Amino acid sequence: MRQLFGALWRLFAFWVAVFLAGKLLFMVWNLGFYANKGVADWWAVLWHGLPLDLSIAGYLSAVPALLLVVGTWWRSRWLDRAMTVVLAISALAVALAFVVNSVLYAYWGFPLDSTPLFYFFSSPKDAFASASIGLAVAGVVAVALLTVALAWGAKRSVGSIAGETKAPTLWGRVGTTLILLLSMGVLFLAIRGGVTVSSMNTGRAYFSADERLNHAAVNPLFSVMESLAHDNDFASQYRYMEPAEADSLFAGMTYAVNDSTELLLNCSRPDVYLIVMESFSSKLMATLGGKSGVAVQLDSLGQEGVLFSNFYANSFRTDRGLVSILSGFPAQPTMSLMKYPHKTAHLPSIAGTLKAEGYDVRYYYGGDADFTHMRSYLVAQGFEHIVSDVDFPVADRLSKWGVPDHLVFERLLADLDSEEHPRPMFRVVQTSSSHEPFDVPYHRLQDERLNAFAYTDSCIGHFIDHLRQSPLWEKALVVMVPDHLGAYPPDISNLVVDRYQIPLIMVGGALAGHRTVETVGSQIDIAATLLAQMGLDHGDFLYSKDMMCPNAPHFAFFTMPDGVGMVTTDNRLIFDNSAQRTVVDEGTAKGANLRKAKAYLQKLYDDIAAR
Repeated sequence: MRQLFGALWRLFAFWVAVFLAGKLLFMVWNLGFYANKGVADWWAVLWHGLPLDLSIAGYLSAVPALLLVVGTWWRSRWLDRAMTVVLAISALAVALAFVVNSVLYAYWGFPLDSTPLFYFFSSPKDAFASASIGLAVAGVVAVALLTVALAWGAKRSVGSIAGETKAPTLWGRVGTTLILLLSMGVLFLAIRGGVTVSSMNTGRAYFSADERLNHAAVNPLFSVMESLAHDNDFASQYRYMEPAEADSLFAGMTYAVNDSTELLLNCSRPDVYLIVMESFSSKLMATLGGKSGVAVQLDSLGQEGVLFSNFYANSFRTDRGLVSILSGFPAQPTMSLMKYPHKTAHLPSIAGTLKAEGYDVRYYYGGDADFTHMRSYLVAQGFEHIVSDVDFPVADRLSKWGVPDHLVFERLLADLDSEEHPRPMFRVVQTSSSHEPFDVPYHRLQDERLNAFAYTDSCIGHFIDHLRQSPLWEKALVVMVPDHLGAYPPDISNLVVDRYQIPLIMVGGALAGHRTVETVGSQIDIAATLLAQMGLDHGDFLYSKDMMCPNAPHFAFFTMPDGVGMVTTDNRLIFDNSAQRTVVDEGTAKGANLRKAKAYLQKLYDDIAAR
């Protein structure tokens, strides 16, 4: 009895020790974020993350506990083999979670969740595109070696079931079984996090005002499991208030009706060219108070056309940002709506609205259009023709993300020059080169990140210069907006409002003139603003607001991993749901946006659940 009982708790202690060591290795690997932290901070990470470690150790010990129960009644080498398989699977899961979390954190800035699985299964090539070949190979080797080491250590902790001496009497076996079952009850308490009303969740590990310490404390395997468990349970997520209160607050934040608007265009049916710029930020534009000498074309175009100077991204990932831009639908903090084609199929769309007005709609992207289910979303949106990496020669697919931006713009220009245009056009170009690992065929700036942004900026400038020289310019409206929050500066936190501030620029012969618009808005407002300028109904875009309509409520809503932000003229606010606290609250009306942001997020998930 003592041998089997000891085997269970040796295994449990082994996994806890592994998780504690994993936290230390995570912080060492990402030492740039933690080098200035003292011993007390490192100890606090271990201590506050311990509940999640105990929980996952309980999960990983549950099946072995059942095998030990069987082992009290049946001695067989098959039990040892079954135990070996179970422990090997557990070791692989732990190794994958800890290695991937350690490597991706520098790129994403939040703990591992189910997002990488979504990306990997939709397009493995693009899922690894941010990392160098050397890093990817090293990661695979590290996972393999760590899996072997953990499986060996776990098996050593348990020992051999078949070799254990069975209790000599029936009552001895019954007693052993009862003790093991009681131990499993203790495991359940560890898994659940005690006997209180609330069950274990990642928020239990949050203890510091420094988000990076909180992220280090989170057990990545627990974070992945929690994300997967709640991925489809939309109706129960973000329940902050009674439905009636959420309805009332939400009603004051929507304005999906056609109303008087201040016109920016000199024609009602322009050819619209929407350029979605990978990872751009206001911090790259001197015009918006950012770094000079990088996005020189955008700076020039912002002074020529219409510049929205108080504009914000809705999300931190491309798949969420595209839905915000093209469908006027807010981004989500814990899931990607693009993952659910049966839901995105019923979203309103700029492309669909323009197509119904006789527009020819096409999409240009140098990467994999099947990544994150993007193709199914675009087809449902009404795009008649999608140009992606497979439409270019193999020799042109030079970068990790596919075809460099200048070749994508050249393809669009070639199509424009060679085709007749009996119908007005809607063309979307999604850039990709200004993304890790920033390998671009361009060398103007020493900093590789800034050089990549300067490269894409030059591609945009070349495209517009070419368009300006053609007869198409007279009716052209070029709209430029980033796909999500900015990737510069590289070490900026997700919990900083300024990271979400991005440029929105319009240029072209279809504009009446230059102006700067200071109205607060975000990516979801592009749809209503653009359609209103064209005199088209935008009533289907519930969340989108016409930024040029004085009667509409003007604010920016955005999300980060398990968090939400809202900006108005009098309050800039970010609420961290994992920590259950407000981390940013600035302006003359502090706290004014907290209940509104919560209500907005609650109603958003109600909407998603109902679709």
